[in-house]
Amino acid sequence: MKYALSLVLALVFAAPVSTDRRSEAKEQVDFGIALAQKALWKEAEFRWEKAVELDPTYSAAWNNLGIAYEQQGKFAEALKAYDKATKADPKNNYIRQNYDMFMEIYERQNRRRTR
Repeated sequence: MKYALSLVLALVFAAPVSTDRRSEAKEQVDFGIALAQKALWKEAEFRWEKAVELDPTYSAAWNNLGIAYEQQGKFAEALKAYDKATKADPKNNYIRQNYDMFMEIYERQNRRRTR
């Protein structure tokens, strides 16, 4: 009984921390979007990296990080970020479209390199 109570208390107190981390991550994502709109990709990348550190399950942050990597020619890193975005939210059509478009470019580029 004592164990069950401590588990319930842990879950009750863990929820706000998780919510706070998502809120902080969202702030980083929003700031990164503002930077990306000014073509400040390195700074946007930094903000989105902070967002995924705060909340590794935040699919939008992973998606945006993939875009930042892609814009800077960091294709291997972009692939990993897009992969994490799709795994975090497999039903998100926007993320799936970004992933699919990236994969077309990525595969085309890899075919050129092997010729």
